[in-house]
Amino acid sequence: MFKDTLDFNAVLYAALIVTAMWLGFLVQNLGGFPGCTGAIIPLNPSGLKGIFLSPFLHGNIEHIFGNSVPIFVLVFLLFQFYPFIAKKVLLTGWLVTGFLVWLLPSIDIYTGEFTQVCIIGASGVVYALAFFLFFSGIFRWNMKLLTVSMVVALYYGSLIWGVLPEELFSHLAEPSRISWQSHLSGAVIGVMMAFIFRRSGEQKKRFIWQFPNYYSEKDDKLWQQYREDHPDDFLDLPQKKKDNVWEHLDELRKNE
Repeated sequence: MFKDTLDFNAVLYAALIVTAMWLGFLVQNLGGFPGCTGAIIPLNPSGLKGIFLSPFLHGNIEHIFGNSVPIFVLVFLLFQFYPFIAKKVLLTGWLVTGFLVWLLPSIDIYTGEFTQVCIIGASGVVYALAFFLFFSGIFRWNMKLLTVSMVVALYYGSLIWGVLPEELFSHLAEPSRISWQSHLSGAVIGVMMAFIFRRSGEQKKRFIWQFPNYYSEKDDKLWQQYREDHPDDFLDLPQKKKDNVWEHLDELRKNE
């Protein structure tokens, strides 16, 4: 039963991406990406390659640990519950979020001063996936996918504060090392993807008898047979007794 419910490809993709992140971090610490090489540098042509490479690079061990767990969990949930669009969502979230970060200059919200920064890390992808998974369940209004939304909200609901500049909450002695631009970009792209792809993949299930003008000759015969066999059920009896009629009809359907 466990094998029927768990998509092992979802585990594989999540593990591969996290492994690639750690390999990138290893190469980085061996001197493979000196300075801002591989980072997103906003509005700087040399920083465009960071759109592809920056999620594999991290500032320190705490940084990559902080991104590894949510990336694994969110990629797993994406491929487990949205297998038909998972690759498209992951690739779009990765690249479009990175490009949007490249378009956003780092500006001090109090002084308006522009500073050049080198942005690395997978937090933009984390936000894109988290916001996609949360809003996709809401837009589809599918009970199973809504459960995924609630799980994401429960464990990653605090991410919402990361889309705002830290300067709004405190005056920092030195510039923040957290790229709220990446968080905001990922959140925006995640919501947009949830809306755009809301009709792709699994939808809310509707049974055939829920459609307007539904008619089944087989059901009609079962109904007539039940009326003949149980005339007392159609007298003026309590509602509970009437409800038993529908329960019995369901049993008749199963036995057919």
